Amino acid sequence: MSRRVIRTLLVLSVISIIGILTMQTLWVVKAYRLGERQFRQTAFIALQDVAEQVARLNRVTLGCDAVSQLSSDYFIVNTHSPVDPVTLEHFITQSLRQHNLITDFEYGIYSCESNRMIYGNYVSPQVHARRTASALPLLQTPEFTYHFGIRFPNQARFIASGLDNFIISTVAVLLVVLFFGYTLFIVLRQRRLADVQQDFINNITHELQTPVSTIRIAADVLRSEGIAEQPERLKQYARVLHEESLRLQKQVQDVLQLARSERMRFALNPQEVDLHDTLRRLAALYQPHVILQLDAPSPVIQADPYHLENIIRNLLDNAVKYCTGTPCITIRTRNEGNQLLWSVRDNGIGIAQEYHEKVFRQFFRIPTDRMHTVKGFGIGLYYVRKVIQAHRWQIRLQSEEGKGSEFVIVSI
Repeated sequence: MSRRVIRTLLVLSVISIIGILTMQTLWVVKAYRLGERQFRQTAFIALQDVAEQVARLNRVTLGCDAVSQLSSDYFIVNTHSPVDPVTLEHFITQSLRQHNLITDFEYGIYSCESNRMIYGNYVSPQVHARRTASALPLLQTPEFTYHFGIRFPNQARFIASGLDNFIISTVAVLLVVLFFGYTLFIVLRQRRLADVQQDFINNITHELQTPVSTIRIAADVLRSEGIAEQPERLKQYARVLHEESLRLQKQVQDVLQLARSERMRFALNPQEVDLHDTLRRLAALYQPHVILQLDAPSPVIQADPYHLENIIRNLLDNAVKYCTGTPCITIRTRNEGNQLLWSVRDNGIGIAQEYHEKVFRQFFRIPTDRMHTVKGFGIGLYYVRKVIQAHRWQIRLQSEEGKGSEFVIVSI
């Protein structure tokens, strides 16, 4: 499957997921608004029944506009006559139950004589609990001489409880979307890994084929008749044979080293190591291109000598390989508190900011014009970071394209 097809499928999948979530959200919102409207209509009818019961009890004529709504959860009921609190509470509770509005409410009775609320209560039918109601805003107009106010503080919860099926379906859709997204993520990651592995196979085939072909040609020349009579040519091809065999050996060792580290998960053998001695010994192999500035007064660290030497060799090899002119490598050390900081800086081609994290990925190589002229498998810096993480150290990359690179390692 081509990358273009995968990209198209990814875009369509994202659009589908957004569409599903949008429709589900609109569906739930619409259902909630419908429930809110039904609650308001049912409350109107229930409170109208209460007003009629109070009117029959007091034998007064009830107006057609007995119930008014002041807010989404607050109603005013005009009784046109005084009413006993116990009787009113009984009427309210009974009427709400008949209309299946089993939810908490608080009410207050307003007296036209004292111009204040004379009684208030909070009723929770489900637990039969009561407490004093908070101050309710009651109307003070001639049209509402005797009236009571009632508020439903848990209206939103009551409406939401009637949307169980909608909520369950929404959760189910979200779970399906999450599983689909996770599956898509796994597929794309496997595709990326497959591409990386294919690139690695192509790269290693190209890298190994070069020294093998050179060795074969040199061997054929050395087997030819009369080569013994040409000592200079004999020495030249013997040198080529030796160099290419060493190069092939190093490439094989790099791959085996990575495979061993992946399998054994870095079974470290930490020892006390004098970093300065190790740096001096390895820097001698790259002279005259290395400058040492070993300023740390305490260079001893706990490290695995084998892996420590390997990561130093990797950093120095990269500094030489990725330099277009004469390599100039500076190795510095210093102490900061109980930490030992050491760095390898070069004057090479540098690394663009967008690749600072990617260069530590397995098999990754920066796409440049020098991709095939510079030999490697894209496992050097990946191995370096794995060793540093295994030691619980830290590594920082400071680099700009065309201005060289500096790798700073913080050791404890």
